[in-house]
Amino acid sequence: MHIFGQHEPATLEQLARVARRADHAALMADGHLGYVMPIGGVAAYRDQVSVAGVGFDIACGNAAIRTDLALDDLAERPGGARRTLSGLADEIRSTLSFGVGGVNRALDAPNDHPLFADPAWEAVPARYRSALMARARKQLGSVGSGNHYVDIFADEADRIWVGVHFGSRGFGHTVASSFLAIGQGAEWGARVPEAEVIFDLEAPAGHDYWRLMKLAGRYAYAGREWAVRKTVEIVGGRELEIVHNHHNFAWEERHFGRDYVVVRKGATPAFPGQKGFVGGSMGDNAVILEGAHATPESPTAELQMAALFSTVHGAGRVMSRTAARGKRHRRTGKVIRRGKVSREMMKRWVDDRGVILRGGGTDESPHVYRRLPDVLAAQGDTIAVLHTLRPLVVVMAGGGR
Repeated sequence: MHIFGQHEPATLEQLARVARRADHAALMADGHLGYVMPIGGVAAYRDQVSVAGVGFDIACGNAAIRTDLALDDLAERPGGARRTLSGLADEIRSTLSFGVGGVNRALDAPNDHPLFADPAWEAVPARYRSALMARARKQLGSVGSGNHYVDIFADEADRIWVGVHFGSRGFGHTVASSFLAIGQGAEWGARVPEAEVIFDLEAPAGHDYWRLMKLAGRYAYAGREWAVRKTVEIVGGRELEIVHNHHNFAWEERHFGRDYVVVRKGATPAFPGQKGFVGGSMGDNAVILEGAHATPESPTAELQMAALFSTVHGAGRVMSRTAARGKRHRRTGKVIRRGKVSREMMKRWVDDRGVILRGGGTDESPHVYRRLPDVLAAQGDTIAVLHTLRPLVVVMAGGGR
């Protein structure tokens, strides 16, 4: 078990419980407490998969596109009309769908994607299949809530990048929650407590979960690629390069001379030369990084193997959502406990960085996160930063009281 960075005792205890069932485990420097398995945790199992390890947002991940635009190009539209960052933010917010339960209403939404003909849908019980597929069609390419976003960045050479962060939406959540129920002896769709459910891949439930997990991965990739390319279209650029990765998923990989199922929960795959897009917060830089190229006998290579060739997926929370935003009575709206972060604090931070923000709750303020350079440094030489991305526009769900 290898641990990068500093963590609270509860997070380390959670990882230790995971390690008792796994052959190998590691915790990335952005780690914090999660459901059953800590965010930032990585675990290798032999012919088994952990449902709670993959998590509720199956195949959550990031995609970033480097465009052919430079920062100066955003001042003009074709035809000479002025184009402001504020105007781009508004257009992104009105074109893409954000929020819990949101559906993609764009005329070119990818709701006829070939993934909907995948035989894996047969693993969903027949009486639930049509409704789940219909919901998935409507939501494909929508962004969701929480820390999910669409951003416009400028890199160190003032080249424009577009980045998105979200997963498999309601489809993935239904798959995860249903197999947590099945693993506890309940039926598909039943509500059960979060608990460690580990399936053998050869068992019927494990086989079905694995098929649907991989289908949720295809779904998330299709949604992110549509959303990030739609945003490039809004910005008026052309795609030169795409960097795309899951960070809530399980892969069949070979480590230490054996075949394993490697579960990464809030951790980015980082094999030598493999690129990843890692965000900071709404008011901090993001990065494009890659797994380091190290000689096999070097200390760096040993660290990479101990990390199961994984790295951080973000900056990592240091404050819970409730602590940040406070708590209100569900019916009356009366304040029960004030939050530690106000909208004024959040606005001051992003304004000081020159970020145009649309949406975003105080539970996603930069105050609730570590600083990304610190967690990257804690990963040592296992990764190399290729580009540093400065946020210009951040669009998220939320923004209410």
